[in-house]
Amino acid sequence: MYRTKLLLLFAALSFIPTLWLYTIGEEGIYTISSMEMWESRNWLIQTLYGVNIQRPTLMNWLVVGISNLIGWANVLVATRLVAIAATLGMVGWLYWLCKRLFHDPAFALFAALSCISLLDLLLYRGWLAYTDPLFSFFIFGAIATLWVASAERHKGWLFASILLISCAFLTKAITAYVFYATAMFVLLLSRQQRTFLLSLGALLILSSIVIVPLVWLTSIPQLNGQGSSLLHEIEMKLMEIDGTEYASRLFLYPLEALWRFAPVSLITLYLLLRKHELQAENAADHFRTALLIALPCIIPYWLAPQGGIRYLLPMYPLVALVCARIIWRAGEAARKLTMRWFAGLIAVKFVLVLLLFPYYQNHVRGVNYVTAARDIVHKTAGHPLYVKDFRDVAESIVTQIDIDRYPQPTLKSPPANWDNGFLLSEDADPAKGQLFEKIQLGGSEIYLLCRGAACRQTRPSF
Repeated sequence: MYRTKLLLLFAALSFIPTLWLYTIGEEGIYTISSMEMWESRNWLIQTLYGVNIQRPTLMNWLVVGISNLIGWANVLVATRLVAIAATLGMVGWLYWLCKRLFHDPAFALFAALSCISLLDLLLYRGWLAYTDPLFSFFIFGAIATLWVASAERHKGWLFASILLISCAFLTKAITAYVFYATAMFVLLLSRQQRTFLLSLGALLILSSIVIVPLVWLTSIPQLNGQGSSLLHEIEMKLMEIDGTEYASRLFLYPLEALWRFAPVSLITLYLLLRKHELQAENAADHFRTALLIALPCIIPYWLAPQGGIRYLLPMYPLVALVCARIIWRAGEAARKLTMRWFAGLIAVKFVLVLLLFPYYQNHVRGVNYVTAARDIVHKTAGHPLYVKDFRDVAESIVTQIDIDRYPQPTLKSPPANWDNGFLLSEDADPAKGQLFEKIQLGGSEIYLLCRGAACRQTRPSF
C-alpha cells in the first residue's frame, strides 16, 4: 500500500507544472468567458467576445472566484486549477466507492492509481482548462453516491447524488442525466436496491432531480434558448457522415479508446487473451454493475457519427475499476507488472511537462500566441480593437490580450456598423474590412483588418 500511495502522490504532483504552460487548444473559451463574466457581473450568461454562447456557467463561477484570489493575470492557472482539482476529485470518488463496496483499502488505492494513470487523463485530458473534468467529477460523483446509497439504503447519499448531478448539468450539458439514468436503470435490476430506490422516501428525493433544470431553463428570462442549444449539441452528434468515414470510425474508435485507457486496458486485454487464471470474484454483483453502467454509456458514443473520446470522461473511473479488478484478481505478478507501468508512465509525464512540452511551446506553438497578442496591441494602439474569430488560435491570442489589458474592457465582437478600428478575423473578406496584416502562426493564419482612420496607421511590410 505504501508504494501505491507514493505513486498516487507523484501522479498528483505531476499536474503542478502544467499550470504554467501556455494556452493550448480551446482553453481560451473559459479564460475569456470568465473575464467577461467578471466584467459584466452577469452570473447567468456565458459570453465569448460578448456573444451569448448558450452554456451553463458553474465552471465560470469557480474560475472567477479563484482568479480574484490569485489575480486575473493568472486566469489560465485558475482555470486549470479547477480542471486538475476535478480530476483528482474524480479519482477520490473512485477510491471512496471501491472502499465502500469492496471493503478492501488496498484494492481501492490500486483502482484510484489505475484511474489517475490512464494515459489520456494523466498526460492530457486531466489538466487542460476544459469543462470536461469538472463535468465528469460531478457525473461520476453522482453515480458513486447513488450506487452507495442504494447498496447501503442511505437517503443522505441519495440526496447528495441529486445535488451532484444537478451541478453536472450546470457545468455543461443535459447529457449528464443520461449517464445518471443509465446508472439508475442498472441499479434497479437488483431486487434489494430496487426496494430501496422505489421506496416512498427515496422517490421523494429522486423527484427533486427536476428542480434545477426546470428552474434554470424556464424561470430565468436571460436563459431563453439555452435548452434548445443544449439539445442541438446532441443532434450534432447524430449528423450523417460518409459511409466510408463512418466505417473507419467504427473500426478506429475502440482502438483509440484502448490506447487512451492504457496501460490498464492493454494489460487487461493481454490477461484475457492469454486466458490468465483469475481468482474468484468475491464481489461479483459490484463488478457486474460497473460493467453494466459503463457499456451502455460508452457504446452510443462509439456508434454515433460524431463525438470524440473526451465525451467518455465520466466513464473513465468505471473503466479503471473494471480493469483494475481483473488485474487485481490475476495475482501478485500481474499487480507488480502493472505498478511498474504506472511508475514508468508517471516518470514520462514529468519529462513531458518539465522538458518536452515547454520546449515545444517555446519553439513551435505557445509563446508565439503571446508575442502575436502583444504585437497586435502595439500596432492597434489608439483605435478600437474587435474580434470575430472563434478558432482556438484566436482564442489563445485574445486571452493574452485580455490579460494584458486588464482591467480595461475585454475584446468584443464589432457592432453592426462599426466605421473605425481593427478586427481580428479568420479570413480576409473585404466586406469585413481592409486587410492590414496577415499573421502567420505555425500552420494557422489570422487576419488583422481595419476600417476608417485605423487604416491610415503605418502598415507593416509584407
